[in-house]
Amino acid sequence: MSQAAVNGFLAQLYLNAAVYRDPYGTPSFSATDMDKVIEYTNKVINSGKFALSPEYFAIFDDNNHSNKELIFAIDQRQDLNTSHNRLGYWSLSGSQYPLAAFPKANGTDGPAITSDFYQTWVQAYGSTDPAKADARFYKENLIIPDNLKDLTGITPANDANHYFLVDGSTYEINRGIQRGIQWGLRNASNGQPFKVGDNGQYKIYPIIEQRNGYVNYVNHTLEIDLENPNNKDYTDGYRVSKYQFSRTSDTGRNRGNADIVLLRLADIYLMRAEAQLRKGNAAAALTDVNLVRASRTARPAVTPPALTSINLNTLYRERGFEFYWEYSRRTDMIRFGHYEDPYTSKTNTDVRKRLFPIPQSAIDGASSVPGYLVQNQGY
Repeated sequence: MSQAAVNGFLAQLYLNAAVYRDPYGTPSFSATDMDKVIEYTNKVINSGKFALSPEYFAIFDDNNHSNKELIFAIDQRQDLNTSHNRLGYWSLSGSQYPLAAFPKANGTDGPAITSDFYQTWVQAYGSTDPAKADARFYKENLIIPDNLKDLTGITPANDANHYFLVDGSTYEINRGIQRGIQWGLRNASNGQPFKVGDNGQYKIYPIIEQRNGYVNYVNHTLEIDLENPNNKDYTDGYRVSKYQFSRTSDTGRNRGNADIVLLRLADIYLMRAEAQLRKGNAAAALTDVNLVRASRTARPAVTPPALTSINLNTLYRERGFEFYWEYSRRTDMIRFGHYEDPYTSKTNTDVRKRLFPIPQSAIDGASSVPGYLVQNQGY
C-alpha cells in the first residue's frame, strides 16, 4: 500500500461520505468533504508518479503490471501467487476460444451489459457508432475480410468454406463491448484441436453456439430476455472483453496474469472533477474530464472528442464509459441518485436495498452483548 493509494482511497471515502452518513436519504455533499477530495486527489496528481495510458485497453492487458496509470491493484503475476482469469472469460460466449494453443480455454456466457447502459453511448454519440468514436468502447483485433462479412444465405450447415486464416501466435480476440456475430476459432467440441488450413494457419469462422439442441451463430443482441424460462438464445446481450484473456491460461479459468485494477489515475481526475462540479466549479471539472478523454491517443481516429459542457448527468455517464467492468457502477448509481431507477428486469425502488444484509453468522459472532450488531433495515 503506497501513500498515493492511501490518498486515492481517502478521496473516495470523502466523495461518498454523504451516502455513508445517511445511506437511505438524499446525499448532501458538503463543501468541506469536497475540499478533502480535491486535497487528496491533488496529492496523487502532483506526485508525478502516474500517467494516463495512451492505449485504454493496455490498462487491462495481461502484462499491465508496469502500466503507469495503475495506483493500486491486486497482483496476479503467476510467479507470486495463485491467479485467476475470471475477469477475462466471465462474459464471453461459451463457444468463444480466445487462445489458439488451448482448445479448452473458453468463455462461460456469464454477464452482459444492460440495454440501458448501451443507450448511454448512443445518447452520447448519436448516429456515429461508438466503436468509431470512443477508444474505450471497442478495439478491433480480429479484422474480418470485407468479402466474408455478408452472411446472407450462410448457415452453420453450409459454411465450411466461409473462413479466413490467421497465425496462432498473433490471434487475439476483440476487446471492449462485443456486439453482433462473433468470429473465432472453431473446434468439434470442447478440448478438440481447432481447424487449421494446409499452411498450418488457423481457420476463423463465424462462431457457432451448439447446446441442448440449440444450434446457431453466436449473435450478441442488445436485448436480454431474463423473464422467459424457456429462452434458449444463449447469446443474448452485448458482452464485455475488457481484461485481456490470459495468454497462458490452459483451461480458461486459471493463470490470469493481469493485475486486477482497484484504483487508477483516471479515477483520481474524475473524482476531482466531481468534487469541483459539486462545489459549482464546472470549468475546472470540464478540464479534468477532457484531460482524461484526450489522453487515449494510441488510436487517434477514436480518441474521444472534448466535451463542450459538463453537468452531473454527463459526468455520471462519463464514469460509466471510463469504468464499466470495474465494479464501481453500483456505488456511482447510489451517489448520483440513480440506484432506484428502473432498468433491465429491475423495478424495485426500496432505498433500503442500497445496503446488503449482514450475514447472520457475523451478527451471532460479533459479541455476546444483545443488540451489539443489528441487521440492516429491510432484511
